[in-house]
Amino acid sequence: MMLRRLTIWIACLTVAMLTMAMVLASAAHAEEGTAKGMEREVTVDGGAAPLYGSLLAPAVARPGPAVLLIAGSGPTDRDGNSTVPGVRPANLKLIADGLAAAGVTSLRYDKRAIAKSAPAAVREADMRFTTAIDDAVLFARLLKAQPGVTCVILLGHSEGALVAALAAQKIETCGVIEVSGAGRPFGVVIREQLAAQNLPPPLMAQIETGLTDLEHGRQIANIPGLEALFRPSVQPYLISQLTLDPAKALAAVKAPVLILQGDNDVQVSVQDARLLAAARPDARLVIVPGMNHVLKSAPNDRAGNIATYADPGRPLAPGVTQTIVAFVKSA
Repeated sequence: MMLRRLTIWIACLTVAMLTMAMVLASAAHAEEGTAKGMEREVTVDGGAAPLYGSLLAPAVARPGPAVLLIAGSGPTDRDGNSTVPGVRPANLKLIADGLAAAGVTSLRYDKRAIAKSAPAAVREADMRFTTAIDDAVLFARLLKAQPGVTCVILLGHSEGALVAALAAQKIETCGVIEVSGAGRPFGVVIREQLAAQNLPPPLMAQIETGLTDLEHGRQIANIPGLEALFRPSVQPYLISQLTLDPAKALAAVKAPVLILQGDNDVQVSVQDARLLAAARPDARLVIVPGMNHVLKSAPNDRAGNIATYADPGRPLAPGVTQTIVAFVKSA
């Protein structure tokens, strides 16, 4: 029963199945017309197999910045949907459609080992957080090479916000947009989120001891009931991620920054957004009233809030698209 209740939370905390990518980008595939513009599938070299994404160009394309959309944690695809039951908000697809309608090109992609990028998976024990950063850099380079793209803005959602900040230190970019991104190290956030589940005190004591060991680079014995989060094969990835500080990462970004956060987010708080803003006093901080973690307007009760995660037809919260478009066009 406890595991069932934790399914969505663990999905938002666990790692994506990622691996190192080679440095060349490449090939476009079949084009598909949409109401917002022309969408075509593209790939980058993922080593064992290609990584796949969707390049969406507006119907009337003009030279200007383009946006790379970077998904959050867990088994999340290019549209922002997860293989976890009840997590299909399609928020990245909705952002891409909004950008296209405003005349802005975007690229979103299936994370390594997820959806069409599944064949690029390698052994879980070989995965590290840096893999996600390297993959984002490859897609950013592909996007920059497109006709009419003058520069690339990195937009990361949730864990993808940290990926965007770290990728921006490896490539030239004209902006970083952090959406629903944590402002504290992952170890701090995971403790807070699990504590909110009212787990039994003995289990929380095990979690605390285990996280402390992982933060010091020591692997631990599995914690019964939480294998999805602490299984031995995923621990090297956790060790590579737990002590990363999102605020410090954002402070090192040279490009302009937009921080977008909802005040009805039950996973990442407004406090996180303010910590990020404190690290970058020149950043634009926008708090969206009523918006939850998947960028939808949501009721205040937890059950109703989480229910919106399963509704891809629910639009983005008012002001989200407009705020992103305004920042992109200012670049």
